[in-house]
Amino acid sequence: MFYAIFGEIFRDMENIKVFKFGGASIKSADNINNVISILEKHRSKKLMIIVSALGKTTNQLEQVVNLRSERNKAIEKLEIVKKNHLEIISALKLGKDANLLTELNDLLVEIEWALDEEGAEYDYIYDQIVSVGELLSSKILTAKIKQLGIDIQWLDARGIIITDDIYREGWVDWDRTIANMQNKVKPLFKDVQFVVSQGFIGSTTENNTTTLGREGSDYSAAIFSYGLDASNMTIWKDVPGVLTGDPRLFKNVTKLDSLSYREAIEMTYYGAKVIHPKTIKPLQNKNIPLYVKSFVDPSGEGTIVSDEVLDSYPPIITIEDNQAIINISTRDFSFVAEHHLSYLFQEIAKHRIQVNMMQNSAISFSVCVNDIDDRVEKFNDQIQESFKTKVERNLELINIRHYQKDIVERMKTGKIIRLEERKGDMIQLVVKDVPKIERL
Repeated sequence: MFYAIFGEIFRDMENIKVFKFGGASIKSADNINNVISILEKHRSKKLMIIVSALGKTTNQLEQVVNLRSERNKAIEKLEIVKKNHLEIISALKLGKDANLLTELNDLLVEIEWALDEEGAEYDYIYDQIVSVGELLSSKILTAKIKQLGIDIQWLDARGIIITDDIYREGWVDWDRTIANMQNKVKPLFKDVQFVVSQGFIGSTTENNTTTLGREGSDYSAAIFSYGLDASNMTIWKDVPGVLTGDPRLFKNVTKLDSLSYREAIEMTYYGAKVIHPKTIKPLQNKNIPLYVKSFVDPSGEGTIVSDEVLDSYPPIITIEDNQAIINISTRDFSFVAEHHLSYLFQEIAKHRIQVNMMQNSAISFSVCVNDIDDRVEKFNDQIQESFKTKVERNLELINIRHYQKDIVERMKTGKIIRLEERKGDMIQLVVKDVPKIERL
């Protein structure tokens, strides 16, 4: 027993751990210093550190993309991004770091070049510009850690995570990516304890920048964890762990000390914001434990996600907004048969639409989907020749796992139920608010 325990401790010391810090954790100089204080406590460990863009930088860069037809306004927005980063650099006492300032300037110039590209599709331009946020934040964090005398290596994730050429939600080429992890990333830890890279971004085999989907930095950390055979992965959040509901929406939420992979993937797929939904699968495939901890209170135990299955869980509520129901029926009043469904699902996959619920009758098929970007419009246009469609927008999807009757009734209050489905101990409701006139 002694040798088994000792061997496990030794393996844990030798293996790489992956830490992921989101935008909220590095939104200011004080927050960055707090992150560094967390890292310093793990100075003896080999850490792969994945960071998001600072604060609301991604939103600001999205505005730059949307204003590219009005170049002067786009440049004005870009100046705000530059000013924010320079203020943080100054507050971190990095203002005399000539290399950092040059790298910052070069990255912002790349955005200006992207704005000038003519004839390029929106999604391509989006990825070339919005991805810069993670490059900027990781450069700043690396420079500050170096200033403190800690050995650290900056790494461009675009040279490691390889995807297809579907911009804004690239699908990972796992064979190439894993080979890069083993051949390019692992050797770095022979010389340094810390390696810093970026979440959310990758590249095609032609070296064009891609992104992995909005809020995809958690997924990036899971990809690194899988490729590096990490001993564990930690996501640092502004909450004490995974909660039974969104504390911004519900008063009486509690922290879950542990979750199974299955429970976590169900929660995240249906709207739990604490973890990106794609994060769990790579970890589960190699049984890599995931910790969700608070950067506000780093000493807290947080939540562990692992293969351990609990006997019971309390009711867990997730709410996903930006939902749409697409009602589909054949134009000739024929049944919605297997060949129709096959075609529809091919188009759903082609447009990378996430289906959350579906129901069908003899002559119609309804799907509740995430209504993001222009995917629903493109899908709807594609199927118009063969089907009649009606799209209902501005809906919410309420998911209650391990539900209790009184909680379900409370969640229905003031709502019009558009779809309802019960599966085992989970109930799903697609709802919209009752118009005020109907409440009188």
